Amino acid sequence: MNTTIQHALLETAKEKGLEITDKEFSLLLDERDPLKHLREQFHVPTIAEALSDELSDDGVDGSQKCVYLAGNSLGLQPVGTKQLVCEELEKWQKRGVLGHFAGQRPWAPIEDIVNKQSGVLVGSHDPAIEVVIMNGLTANLHFGMVAFYRPTDARHKVLMECKAFPSDHYAVESQIRYHGYDPTVSLVTVDPREGEDTLSTEDIVAKILKEGESIALVLFSGVQYFTGQFFDIGAITKAAHSMGCYVGIDLAHAIGNVELHLTDWGVDFACWCNYKYMNGGPGSIGGFFLHKKHAEDYSIPRFLGWWSHKRETRFEMSNRLELQPGAAGFQLSNPPVLETVSLLASLNVFSQTTIKELRKKSILLTGYLELLLKQNFSQLPEGEQFDAKRPRVDDRVTVEIISPSDPDQRGCQLSLRFSCLTEDFHQKLYRSGIICDTRKPNIMRVAPTPLYNTFTDVLMFFKQLQQML
Repeated sequence: MNTTIQHALLETAKEKGLEITDKEFSLLLDERDPLKHLREQFHVPTIAEALSDELSDDGVDGSQKCVYLAGNSLGLQPVGTKQLVCEELEKWQKRGVLGHFAGQRPWAPIEDIVNKQSGVLVGSHDPAIEVVIMNGLTANLHFGMVAFYRPTDARHKVLMECKAFPSDHYAVESQIRYHGYDPTVSLVTVDPREGEDTLSTEDIVAKILKEGESIALVLFSGVQYFTGQFFDIGAITKAAHSMGCYVGIDLAHAIGNVELHLTDWGVDFACWCNYKYMNGGPGSIGGFFLHKKHAEDYSIPRFLGWWSHKRETRFEMSNRLELQPGAAGFQLSNPPVLETVSLLASLNVFSQTTIKELRKKSILLTGYLELLLKQNFSQLPEGEQFDAKRPRVDDRVTVEIISPSDPDQRGCQLSLRFSCLTEDFHQKLYRSGIICDTRKPNIMRVAPTPLYNTFTDVLMFFKQLQQML
């Protein structure tokens, strides 16, 4: 646990004559929150709305707002989303095909309204060249691998973290097979040390330096979906490049969550979805980053489509490709307008603050949750492992935080490991209006999101969990 955060929270409570478990304390933190006004720009569902006809009659007040801690799966809807989507529907209704080049947001260049702010959030020096909003996450991952996974008999491996998100794993396996190699040989991973859950940067770098001459691509998550670990992308990229490897990063759990500096780090390509911390809506359009050093390297292999062609001559229909420089040259076709303006609604909220300010609040939110859990739940005895077939029977359920204790090595998410199966009490949490997610058999992922979560949300989650356990 970060002792500075712990000390600050405990000192604040002491000064006010409060306990950290007092609701008055969480309300005090909420009142002092400089970003508290941003919550008003999101639709936080009531318990009755979220549970609909599933609402139980066990005393739960359906008019109360949910405690929504699942922004790592799907972000809440910004208040401005519906209006923006309806405006485009109305334009389609009234102007038809003319909407491509008319109105406040012409459809033909619609990606321009979201590229710049997206670039700010990934740390691009030149979003007009390095960033484009297009496709979905896994499609963009494949397009990045078409460009940067070019295996040879000497250099054919892809290095990933152990337990990468399944979609990434499947995509990599399929690319390896497509090129005629065997994933059991060409897909290599970095595993945690025995008894640990997260990866050390030292071990990742050591693996790259040891096997780098046979590695074509290092493909890591920015933030690991299961543990919430924020990888040292700069150090990983530096090591990979020193061995002649390309680097791709999946930012699905990182964008809108942690500070990113893709241009400075030298990452070759990155991709992300926009429905988690970016609040773009279910199945929202994805994003793609290409480092500016590759912007005018037209020899890079890629799949092409109409939107790969330069905008100025695209409609001359000559069938003689004039490739757009940078990330835009990886586009295939016009992006879906309704998904794009849905993302714009969220970016309009992001533009009212900075990722630095969001991180300050995020670190305090997760620090508060961590303090509550560690002061009030026991841990598994050292050396004891959870066995799903033989759940631990004890007077007290133990809770272990498997996310890194250093806030600089994690984002919003704390992953909790219980000494019992989570299925039963997770459903009880859900039916009381606490929304988070689990990974079987005994992991719960809790993500207090600084755009719309409060310190009182954190306290309510803790108290409901404590009551049920």
